[in-house]
Amino acid sequence: SMPRVSRARVYADINEKKSAEYWDYETHIVNWSEQDDYQITRKLGRGKYSEVFEGINVVNNQKCVIKVLKPVKKKKIKREIKILENLRGVTNIISLQAVVKDPISRTPALIFEHVDNKEHKELYANFTDYDIRFYMFEILRALDACHSMGIMHRDVKPHNIMIDHGQRKLRLIDWGLAEFYHPGQEYNVRVASRYFKGPELLLDYQYYDYSLDMWSLGCVFASMIFRKEPFFHGHDNNDQLVRIAKVLGTDELFAYISKYEMDLDERFTDILGQHARKRWERFIHGENQSFVSSQAIDLLDKLLKYDHQARLTAKEAMEHPYFGQIVRERGGLDRCAGVSSGSPVVGGNGEQEQAEEKA
Repeated sequence: SMPRVSRARVYADINEKKSAEYWDYETHIVNWSEQDDYQITRKLGRGKYSEVFEGINVVNNQKCVIKVLKPVKKKKIKREIKILENLRGVTNIISLQAVVKDPISRTPALIFEHVDNKEHKELYANFTDYDIRFYMFEILRALDACHSMGIMHRDVKPHNIMIDHGQRKLRLIDWGLAEFYHPGQEYNVRVASRYFKGPELLLDYQYYDYSLDMWSLGCVFASMIFRKEPFFHGHDNNDQLVRIAKVLGTDELFAYISKYEMDLDERFTDILGQHARKRWERFIHGENQSFVSSQAIDLLDKLLKYDHQARLTAKEAMEHPYFGQIVRERGGLDRCAGVSSGSPVVGGNGEQEQAEEKA
């Protein structure tokens, strides 16, 4: 039997209302820049799909980040480029400066603004309660902006959130798995990195939407406030769902499955067991209690919901009392809207091996 089709609660018809030129990335013509303008200075990291370098734009002597793509399907490369071009100048989203061809491998290289980023583990370990609220709000601005433009990121995780703590500047990077949202389209469930995969992906439910990013963000938030990274630590994709069920409960999982008439693979019957829903308070201890307020728990609870339609949207999350002080300092929510340009930057230190998408 077929599962029920689901439709995003917000921004569902964004792409319908735009001309095909905006979302039809397969017909996109790439505008190649002069490769000689950029020089690699040092390697920053490598991932499944790319190698990432720090570089310099020799024309203006500005630092940049150079992402040399490994040979993958042209279609996937075009998708990433088109999405980055659509998002150019959008709040807290890494700015694509140019696309060049690597002279030796002939593979495309993406040139980004530079972000001075610290390894997230040492960075998060030193965050104050205010820092967590501040940067969570900045991520929400980026997500509301891209969602409002009809784009799901599909790989939200600490690794893809560049933070220059000195300048309090945040950029959401690595749009290699991002995709345009069209209601009723069946999407590939092999996206995101294991610890951040929403239950919909683990249940092979293909009618997901922007709310997938909100689950992933909930996982990031949980790891920040509870000082536990990753928060749901599965050993494989099946075990990942078990880890979630041990916290959110098995009855609640079955309610989600039946609401959308999903098929639960028999491999789960042996490993799921029966678990009561746990209270978030169970994860509080001496080291993290100063970050875990009742507001923080309420926000987390509204993000980490099985039912993707029940999760807060990015905009709703920005309106949560947890961010009250941040919003007041900025002179109200209207001043925080996503689609206006931030200061330019770049970042990236390769993608983790876990995220994958097989055509």
